[in-house]
Amino acid sequence: MKLLNILFFSVLFIQVAFGQADRDAVHQVMDQWHKAAGEANFKEYFDLMDESSIFIGTDATERWNKQEFMDYAKPHFDKGKAWNFTSLERNVDFSEDGKTAWIDELLNTQMKICRGSGVLVKENGKWLIKHYVLSMTIPNDLVDQVVPLKSDIEDKIIEEYKFK
Repeated sequence: MKLLNILFFSVLFIQVAFGQADRDAVHQVMDQWHKAAGEANFKEYFDLMDESSIFIGTDATERWNKQEFMDYAKPHFDKGKAWNFTSLERNVDFSEDGKTAWIDELLNTQMKICRGSGVLVKENGKWLIKHYVLSMTIPNDLVDQVVPLKSDIEDKIIEEYKFK
C-alpha cells in the first residue's frame, strides 16, 4: 500500500511539475512578445507567432494573417517604437493533451487597460502564438457615452456586412 501511495504521489508531482513548466513557458512567450514590441524588435516579435497565426486588433477592420500583420506593423517597428503593453494579469489554461494553451490577459497600454486573449500551440517543444485578439475595455458606466463616438464609423461597417 505504501508503494502504491508513493507511486501515485510521484506521478501526481511529475504531472504538476511538467504542467508548471509549460505554464511558465507560455508566460515567458507572452512576456517576450510584449517586450519585443516595446523595444521595436520586429524579428523577435514575429518569430514568436506561428506561420499561420491570426491577429485581431481593436478596430473592427483589423483581422490579419501573419504576413498582413507584419506588413501593417513594419512601419511602426521601423520608427523604433511599436506599442508597449505589459500584462497586469494573465490566465492560462491547457488542452488535455498539453499541446494547446488558451490565455486571457489584462494589459496596461497607451490605450489604458486592454484585454488580450489568445491561443498558443506547442510545436517541436516550442510555444508559438497561433491566434491573438486585442480589445479595448470600456467601463460599463461609460458605454452610453462611447457608443455615440463610434457609431458613424461602425454603422458604415455594419452596412457593408449586411450586403456581403
